[in-house]
Amino acid sequence: MHDPSLLPLPPQPDATPLPTGEWPAGPMTDPVDSGRFADLLDTAFGSDAPAELGLTQAVVVIQHGTLVAERYGEPFHSELDALSETGPLVPGPDTTMISWSMAKSMLHAVIGQQVGRGAIDLDEPAPVPEWSSAGDPRGAITWRHLLTMSPALEWAEDYVDEGVSDVIQMLFGSGADDMAAYAADKPLVARPGHRYNYSSGTSNILARCLQRVLGLEGDADGMAAHLRSALFEPIGMTSAIPKFDPAGTFVASSYVYATARDFARFGLLYLRDGVWDGRRVLPEGWVDTAREPTETDPERRHSAHWWVQPDGLGTFACDGYEGQRIVLVPALDLVVVRLGKTPAPPDPPPGQPAPPHPVEKWIDQLVACFA
Repeated sequence: MHDPSLLPLPPQPDATPLPTGEWPAGPMTDPVDSGRFADLLDTAFGSDAPAELGLTQAVVVIQHGTLVAERYGEPFHSELDALSETGPLVPGPDTTMISWSMAKSMLHAVIGQQVGRGAIDLDEPAPVPEWSSAGDPRGAITWRHLLTMSPALEWAEDYVDEGVSDVIQMLFGSGADDMAAYAADKPLVARPGHRYNYSSGTSNILARCLQRVLGLEGDADGMAAHLRSALFEPIGMTSAIPKFDPAGTFVASSYVYATARDFARFGLLYLRDGVWDGRRVLPEGWVDTAREPTETDPERRHSAHWWVQPDGLGTFACDGYEGQRIVLVPALDLVVVRLGKTPAPPDPPPGQPAPPHPVEKWIDQLVACFA
């Protein structure tokens, strides 16, 4: 599993305990442009924050396992919050906030645990009942195809245009009662493994497959308990609240609520190669699958439910709608969590690559203060 071209992941400093309980806080220890760092925080949280960046609600920065910066903003009630029937929150250290697609990376973690135990073979067909009929070409879709967003199923991941959006229909419309079934009913548009298409539906199919392997299909309480015991509790991520659809499937595409500090704990688990306080939570080498770009992604940015950044620092990240980010920078032993309400950037002209996301640009500048 290990790719020798990847930057090594830094160990936890001996003098800094892992934050299974309270975060050890302290000053920034490496040379840092503190003036520029403060200006960037003021820009993000100020009343005159750039419109393209939107509202920043929380920033947590972890350097060498120590909490070195933390700031919270003002409450805000977005249209998606209204669809989710959630009210505005007042951000703070104990406030749970939505992950959106950062939950996909948590699904990567618990799937990896089953791969390590031999319960899942990534190159075996995924156990999806909608594809089990003899001759159904979707029966060739493997766990790996799903994990790398390359099952080649029809899907429109559009958060703005409700009329053409499969993800809005799945989360809030006709597919909301059984999200995995809604996504699994889609037809193929290419041969499995030969086309990349980012799809929240794919993640929910994968979540239901995992629950089937665990003997927890349709069992929301059982799966929530598994997530707590297998992932959240071992790293002190006690605020985490996973959500389920009426069919009992973990909505791993979108819904884990947690504090900014607990999202940082999840990031630190991956920065520490899946080891926490001497205990291997993730199988050896599994974190590397989050750092290797998917071959079918033409932009080479997506891995296995994670994102990679070709910046020379080994950066990889959990990305969520509205600018939710957990960014890991191995070369600097840095974790940056940013939560907020960033408007969706406009689509690029046909045939043109998308410009850098406003939140990514801002985090890149923040990381540059350390580099």
